[in-house]
Amino acid sequence: MGAHFFIDQFKGYNTSSFKKDLVAGTIVGIIAIPLGMAFAIAVGVKPEYGIYTTIIAGIVVAVFGGSRFQIAGPTGAFVPILLGVTMQYGYENLLIAGFMAGVMLLLMGLLRLGSYIKFIPRSVTIGFTSGIAVIIFTGQVGNFLGLKDLQSHELFIHNVREIAAQAHTWNPYAVIIALISLALILLTPRLFPKVPGSFIAILVSTVLAVVFFDGKLATIGSEFGGIPNTLPGIQMPQLTVDRIKMLIQPAFIIAALGAVESLLSCVVADGMSGTRHDSNRELIGQGLANMVAPVFGGIPATGALARTATNVKSGAVTALSGVIHSIVVLVVVMLFAPYAVHIPMSCLAAVLMLVAWNMNSKREFVHILKTSPGDGIVLVTTFLLTVFTNLTVAVQVGLLLSFVLFVKKMSDLHAVEKVVPDHGCEQRRLVAGEKVPGRDCPQISIFTVEGPLFFGAAQLFEQRLMAIINLKPKVLILRLGGVPFLDATGENYLASIVRHFQAHKGVLLVAGIQEQPLEIIRNSGLFEVIGPENFFTHTHEAIAAATELINHEQCKSCRRFAFQECGGLSAEELTVASQTHREVALAP
Repeated sequence: MGAHFFIDQFKGYNTSSFKKDLVAGTIVGIIAIPLGMAFAIAVGVKPEYGIYTTIIAGIVVAVFGGSRFQIAGPTGAFVPILLGVTMQYGYENLLIAGFMAGVMLLLMGLLRLGSYIKFIPRSVTIGFTSGIAVIIFTGQVGNFLGLKDLQSHELFIHNVREIAAQAHTWNPYAVIIALISLALILLTPRLFPKVPGSFIAILVSTVLAVVFFDGKLATIGSEFGGIPNTLPGIQMPQLTVDRIKMLIQPAFIIAALGAVESLLSCVVADGMSGTRHDSNRELIGQGLANMVAPVFGGIPATGALARTATNVKSGAVTALSGVIHSIVVLVVVMLFAPYAVHIPMSCLAAVLMLVAWNMNSKREFVHILKTSPGDGIVLVTTFLLTVFTNLTVAVQVGLLLSFVLFVKKMSDLHAVEKVVPDHGCEQRRLVAGEKVPGRDCPQISIFTVEGPLFFGAAQLFEQRLMAIINLKPKVLILRLGGVPFLDATGENYLASIVRHFQAHKGVLLVAGIQEQPLEIIRNSGLFEVIGPENFFTHTHEAIAAATELINHEQCKSCRRFAFQECGGLSAEELTVASQTHREVALAP
């Protein structure tokens, strides 16, 4: 399915298009090399595993994914999760968790769940993304300062204490290289917009470290040894029942975060390019990539937002640019891998710290805090839990708080109001009963219901109406035209009201019900309980029918004059008039 999408892009493809894809793919490939190594180091594995991921995932997602601009590979969003898996279970189990996540992503795509994943609240995604940025930034302080004997911990607060305890071991040579790298990353795009700053920083800092500081600061070689200039042999993950049970939770978190991150990247690419991606196809591509990458020793991957945006800005035309990006990475590694041992760790720390800084959506964070207090609570809670506990807890609590907030907002939209006709208006508009005191009919009660009638508001609806039912009006008219949605809980409460009202010998009429609530009522059998003849399109038709059902003798002595018919009609005239209205009333 994805391959057909890949091939369809090449209708009308020409030499000019290929040149654009070649330029874009080359630029993004050069950017991806230092990021691939840096992210691998950040999750506690050898740098070459990040390179393998960049090559394999980049090709698979380009061919089988749902966006023509998506660039896949290791990303910062995965760092805290993968680091935790590596520390707790080891590298081999990290590969198995990645493979399992790939299977889950593939199933999500095949089950067409792509459209639903995008409904995760923005306050949750900004919260955990900002939290991840803080974790990545803090996690690289040790390498930036060149601290010695630094131990990695799973919890943020323990890492902060470790950095503070080893602060006295800082290396001035590492700091100099880190500051130079940071300056080059920031200045290069301004001076040479099409030249990747991180790649220049690595080249310059490596040369400086070899020439002036040889042996005086940590490098990839001193920490991890050499980087192979070939892909590793194929090794299938050793899946067992025990390992699957052990890794099911981290695999699910990897899959969920990978789905969110990749689809968010696709949305950004759509906005920049004016195209539209296929969410389900993208999940299939991401799933296949994460199933294939572990076979070559690669860590979990997802859509890389910054690299994808760079791909669009660089003029990419088709997903071929993603394939070229992977080929560029492979060629560079094959030619220059022996020299990678000289790359300073403090330089890679500067690269990652800047990535973390750019990940932190500061403006949107502040905007959400200013815009909505409820969303602000969700945002801050998710952020703090991501930093001080773990991403699993943070996302679960964030989604739960968002759900509670949503229910409250929907409940606040719900209103049940008693109304009476306003005789001062020619159209006999219905207004709130308290605005026309003493005009409510003792035999007919009319209620307007506004907002969704679902589990969060149904009980309030029942309590309000039950209080009126206990006053025992003869006829109850429910105006349901303002109810767009009715769920099973709402139907259950409505059925309770109907049964209770009918037990008191009352008649319930429904006016203006919408299609979805009517379908629920029909399917549940409540439509027949209420009676098909008691459903009306307009309120005035329901009022006309109600006047036929009330006690006309009681009307003679009533001086409330709730309806226009009350003043000038005898009991017999009321009956005739009501019969006329009944003939025009609409049955379903």
